[in-house]
Amino acid sequence: MNERIVLITGATGQQGGAVIRALAGKGFKLRGMTRKPDGEAAAALRAFGVEVVRGDLDDAASLEQALAGVWGVYAVQNTWEAGVEREEQQGLSIARLARKAGVHHYVYASVGSADKATGIPHFDNKYRVEQEVKRLGFPSHAILRPVFYMANLIGPWFLHGDHLVSTLDPGTKLQMVATADIGRVGARLFTDADRMSGREVDVAGDALTLPAAAATLARALGKPIRYVRIPIEDMRKNSMDFALMLEWFDRVGYSADIPALDREFGPMTRLEQWASTTVHV
Repeated sequence: MNERIVLITGATGQQGGAVIRALAGKGFKLRGMTRKPDGEAAAALRAFGVEVVRGDLDDAASLEQALAGVWGVYAVQNTWEAGVEREEQQGLSIARLARKAGVHHYVYASVGSADKATGIPHFDNKYRVEQEVKRLGFPSHAILRPVFYMANLIGPWFLHGDHLVSTLDPGTKLQMVATADIGRVGARLFTDADRMSGREVDVAGDALTLPAAAATLARALGKPIRYVRIPIEDMRKNSMDFALMLEWFDRVGYSADIPALDREFGPMTRLEQWASTTVHV
């Protein structure tokens, strides 16, 4: 395994960084791809023993260079940065170039329930990339489907002062996952590549209503946090894609098997545990 290079895209982002941390010391040579190899985040990766290379998902030549000599790829793209159509093209491009470069093991980071015909643009585009990854016929591949990030709860889309704000029905349970667990499960797709080949893993660690999530955040922050439901029309004004996702959460929702994940990968992180170690006053 010492000669096996694993390329991680989005290496300075949440998900790519989590995979790098989980794969460190597991016998691979880690190559992190970023558009800003001279930035502080890239310097931190180098200090962690990662080979940092410049790469742009919209630049085929840079991808070809980043893929040179690579055994495995962890491919993640960012819908909110690229947009739905461009993200899909990025996903298709790196998968095709990886196959051309002779990559053996390809792990595509999709989204929970992408295979369920949700009608959500940034879910459906990832499913089309999943289908292309399968069609390309890598010697080995796996698909990882994370659900809603726990970290989103403290981001600007949801947390506003002492209010947790969303359109979700107060009774809707939302599956969510800690970024570290994405990294941990993602790493297993490489360290146990032969056994995990062909697997499609929806990954989640907890399922809570947003009022319950607000109470959990309140305990971690040591101040009252109250859930406030807003009209879906308010969300549609900002993002139709995001609004469609929230409506689907109420109507259907993710379906990761959390007990099965606990058994296979070890206990997944519950929101209470994540908040107590991550969210600070």
